[in-house]
Amino acid sequence: MPTIDRRTFLKLMGLSATASSAAILAGCSDTGSTATPAVTAKSPAIPDDFYDLPLKGNVRLLHTTDFHGQLQPVYFREPNVNLGVGDAFGRPPHLVGNKLLKAMNIKTDTVESYAYTYLDFEKAAAKYGKTGGFPQMKTLLDRLRKQAGGRQNTVTVDGGDLWQGSGTSLWTRGVDMVEASNILGIDVMVGHWEFTYNESEVLSNVALFKGDFIGQNVRVKEDSLMDDKYAELVDANDGLGLFDEDTGYAFQPYVIKEINGARICIVGQAFPRTGNANPPEFFPDWSFGLREDDMIELVEMSREEGKPDAIVLLSHNGMDVDIKMAERVPGLNAVFGGHTHDGVPEPIKVKNVEGHDCWVTNAGSNGKFLGVMDFDIVDGKIKSMEYNMLPVISDALPADKEMQAYIDQMRKTVYDKNVIESRAADRFYNKSRLGKTYAEILDEKLAIADRLLYRRGNFMGTWDQVLCNALREEYSADVAMSAGVRWGTTTLKGDWITMEDVMTQCSLTYGETYVTEMTGHDLLNILEQVADNLFDPDPYLQSGGDMVRVGGMDYTIDPSKPLYERITEARLDNGHIIEANTKYKIAGWAQVGRTPDGRLMWDVVRDHIIKNKGKDNVLVIPKINHPKLLNVANNPGIADYPGEAS
Repeated sequence: MPTIDRRTFLKLMGLSATASSAAILAGCSDTGSTATPAVTAKSPAIPDDFYDLPLKGNVRLLHTTDFHGQLQPVYFREPNVNLGVGDAFGRPPHLVGNKLLKAMNIKTDTVESYAYTYLDFEKAAAKYGKTGGFPQMKTLLDRLRKQAGGRQNTVTVDGGDLWQGSGTSLWTRGVDMVEASNILGIDVMVGHWEFTYNESEVLSNVALFKGDFIGQNVRVKEDSLMDDKYAELVDANDGLGLFDEDTGYAFQPYVIKEINGARICIVGQAFPRTGNANPPEFFPDWSFGLREDDMIELVEMSREEGKPDAIVLLSHNGMDVDIKMAERVPGLNAVFGGHTHDGVPEPIKVKNVEGHDCWVTNAGSNGKFLGVMDFDIVDGKIKSMEYNMLPVISDALPADKEMQAYIDQMRKTVYDKNVIESRAADRFYNKSRLGKTYAEILDEKLAIADRLLYRRGNFMGTWDQVLCNALREEYSADVAMSAGVRWGTTTLKGDWITMEDVMTQCSLTYGETYVTEMTGHDLLNILEQVADNLFDPDPYLQSGGDMVRVGGMDYTIDPSKPLYERITEARLDNGHIIEANTKYKIAGWAQVGRTPDGRLMWDVVRDHIIKNKGKDNVLVIPKINHPKLLNVANNPGIADYPGEAS
């Protein structure tokens, strides 16, 4: 598969040689400058000192995670269903709405309640506006670095899922995000969806990244260590992809940063289940896993050899897994987590096996939050720790001039015939995009939303219903299935649905669609197995996503039941019961195994939206396939859910 390298991308953009060309266009000196903003903030209804946070101590760690390629401000609604099971019952992040606000001592009808909950979302969105955006995040990071006495007193870490999730990241193979990450000033990161570009592209992106890409649980397979082709691939990418031949580490397992006289060890943990959650064909030479025992040994080794003053885990495990790992791995002082997109205002403080405290945090998704942890380290010991999570309210933060110039120029890139959109690019290359800029493609207005379109939550979201409806229409299918991923932004009722909105839901490197026949028995077994990934009481056995979305079919689920006993009363939309031995036509996309034969998902969804818009260009969704839930009435992880039965 051909790749789009940095030089080709910059040529397509019309830039000269480096990402700092955007800085030159903006009149800035370098990517480390704190440029005068190009855009003035609109001053929404938040306190003037909302982002004033003087350093408390001598070391500041700044934490972002799960941007999913979103360079511009977005709307993102938090879930009204985030059920906790086992030890996680009633523990953050498994609190929603008013229950979360009460636990965190947050008042209703505030900027914090808008950021952390779904409550009165549309009303609050009208008041406070969008969240995130790389230009706004850059402004905030620079402000907090300055308040800490300078960047030398800080380190900025990212928990992964940074380089995937948008049309431009798909078309540039993540290169646009690498360049933006460098301007943002990310010092250390881990990965998950980053690995779903092909292996050579991943290594090229890591080579372009100016920070440290780490991960103790990413290993080179034994056969690949002996393979000359893999050695050539590594050599072609500045030696990256094989950090240590003896241990098999593909990347640095940890890094020690000298910050204001203190030594901070940052251990990396990629998503452990990448190897079975995503197509292995993209990373044939690497293996993944939880590797807790290796983590314990590595932390102990770093304590002995590196003599750090603090050890933190930069993780893409998901918050429940992080909490369990923090309890079981001695020596960790804090965990900066990602993957499950949980916006939790306060750290979860756990005791590890040595009886010491470890603070577990997670900084949400889509650039909506920035975690800030200050350490006061005296004579090699942690005297105190202070944590704040700041909602990134876009209108309250002026756009950084350099970052905005880069994004504006990048979006002027002309869609090129060599762009790779899928594993079957020759078959699905979309000629209608040829000659258009990225902005022209993404700004296309498709229809007006008849309701709030969102994705986040354990069960069906309204955006998910649009995706399922599009699949059913494409293939005249009885049922459609769409993965319960947690990325995908929110569209307000009455707003135009744009192609960019569609791409935030669908931008996968394996976005081909398919149709197949399946018995009712096999269909329900799939639902049972996915539910077990979500509701197994042991977080180490969970996948960290949400329930597979199912369109054209209703069912009842009891999360408290064991495997193969959770799903009952499954019926098609026409009322016919799902029978075990009857075959049904099932449509889907994002298949982990073989490459399907169908059109790419974003084209299927685009055409469906345009075809089904009615009077006044409004897309009307006839029905939402909310599953009926049993035995959840006392669970504080659910509120205002239409399918709550008891």
